[in-house]
Amino acid sequence: MIRAYKFLLRPTARQAVAMGEMLRDHCSLYNGALQERRDAYRHISKASIRYGDQSAQLKEIRAFDPERQGRWSFSSQQATLRRLDNAFHAFFRRVKAGEKPGYPRFKGVGHFDTVVFPKDGDGCHWDSIVHDPQTRVRLQGVGHVRVHQHRPVQGRVKTISISVRTNAGTSSSRATTYPPSPSSPQAPW
Repeated sequence: MIRAYKFLLRPTARQAVAMGEMLRDHCSLYNGALQERRDAYRHISKASIRYGDQSAQLKEIRAFDPERQGRWSFSSQQATLRRLDNAFHAFFRRVKAGEKPGYPRFKGVGHFDTVVFPKDGDGCHWDSIVHDPQTRVRLQGVGHVRVHQHRPVQGRVKTISISVRTNAGTSSSRATTYPPSPSSPQAPW
């Protein structure tokens, strides 16, 4: 059974600033990838750009801009590009079905509020400090952020989504878990 847990994050002031920068940089990546797709289609060749093409360019983008794009997790940036690709798949599905299509839109910083880390241990790590009584999640480029864990997490954390609501100033983490493997010992609770 797949479970999703939502916890409140308690970042320090410096971590909150870094998380805001992370959102802005991922938003910039999303909008840049959308612009590239629009320009390629409007070109006389009507070329189509897919997720694989843009993901292959990510290494050069990170090398060109190490201060902004280069400091965040590669897999979280790939997840942002996948988010755009899923928006295009939904658009073309609606066009094919004859519904109102709704072309993918550019996102303002206030409307781009979630960064997904698709694998625990790749740019993020749940319960990153082992002997600390307080649960923390380590985010690449941000540090060890305190988590207000109001209930225990059962199973193994696989995906972590970080959401920051800019107007309310709150941060939350969503951890998706899978049941523990039969060979691993059960938690005492």
